[in-house]
Amino acid sequence: MDDRQLPKWSELRELLQFRPLDLDPVRRRLARSFTISDLRDSARKTTPKSVFNYTDGAAEDEVTLARCRQAYRDVEFIPSVLRDVSDPDPSTELFGRRVDFPLVLAPTGYSRMMHNDGEKGVARVAARHNLPYTLSTVGTTTVEDLAQAVPEGNNWFQLYIAKDRKNTEGLIRRVLDSGYEVLMVTVDTQVGGARVRELRDGLTIPPSLSAKTFADMALHPSWWFDKLTTPPIEFASLRGFGGTSADVADQIFDPGLTFDDIAWLREVWPHRLLVKGIQNVADAERVVGLGCDGVVLSNHGGRQLDRSPTVLRILPEVRERLGDELTILIDSGVMSGSDVLAAVGLGADAAMVGRAYLYGLMAGGERGVERAVEILRGQYVRSMQLLGVKSTAGASRDHVAFTR
Repeated sequence: MDDRQLPKWSELRELLQFRPLDLDPVRRRLARSFTISDLRDSARKTTPKSVFNYTDGAAEDEVTLARCRQAYRDVEFIPSVLRDVSDPDPSTELFGRRVDFPLVLAPTGYSRMMHNDGEKGVARVAARHNLPYTLSTVGTTTVEDLAQAVPEGNNWFQLYIAKDRKNTEGLIRRVLDSGYEVLMVTVDTQVGGARVRELRDGLTIPPSLSAKTFADMALHPSWWFDKLTTPPIEFASLRGFGGTSADVADQIFDPGLTFDDIAWLREVWPHRLLVKGIQNVADAERVVGLGCDGVVLSNHGGRQLDRSPTVLRILPEVRERLGDELTILIDSGVMSGSDVLAAVGLGADAAMVGRAYLYGLMAGGERGVERAVEILRGQYVRSMQLLGVKSTAGASRDHVAFTR
């Protein structure tokens, strides 16, 4: 038998290098977050249930959301070996501007409900990373305030065409006057989807505090303090509207919206125009035929029509039919940098994320969004290198396939 002896303390001390205690709880939990799922776990713990469910949930039985995420799991990468990937370039070009990697931070409502840093915090992170950020019509920051807070940002605006066209025209003028150059019109919200989690929680803007909601919020003192010491939450561009997200949809969104309205919008908006909510090839071709600059393949993250198409699976055909000149973005189900790479390989110019950065916002405000973008970028670049691809432009259908 080998001789044994007790180790000396000096030898143990070399092995037991304890990290210094960080007294900042936000920094601690972000340092422990290595994936978007980690940020999601932190968001669940630090945010009231109703607020977390607004971000995390989807419509009805949430079948679409599950299918979207499964589609990315069904992607198989086909690596090319013995390629020099020592100096990768993840950047790409969107509408004449170079962006750091093919990611757009998507429009989301209620952002200041998650954390008071809200849309401004998200836009600041996007600007630091040279990424586009899209402010929502139902955001909690006005178009003017965001443009003033982050004038250096690549700021886009997402539009819902309201029943009252005069209100929409007024909002478009404000967007133009504030210097936005990309407009993204959402067309899959003729009526609000049945988001059952929200209905059960009674989430409204401004908050409507039932005894149950109040009790749950009381368990999250940091969130509670954040809300009590900051300005009231409202739909900043739609003052006067309130209720659940479905209520707001019924008050604002137009079930009579048609392709004629897209043609009208093309006439009144002088800059780049994207149509979000496209879920089949024929609609993609038709809006492009009306002069739009591109499409966003999206089922609203599964938050509208449950059992709607899994847009990742139609992406290759849409790209084939539209050609290489039109811009194609995709959202719904993107939760990692490798998901972004899969979308690019299948034909997208970039992917959009909403939930992914909102988990970070809930977990740590602007710092949490920063961590989310760092995670996504790190995963994207590493996946590129492991795939044998030195640049975003090099990712193609040769590298991506569906396993089923």
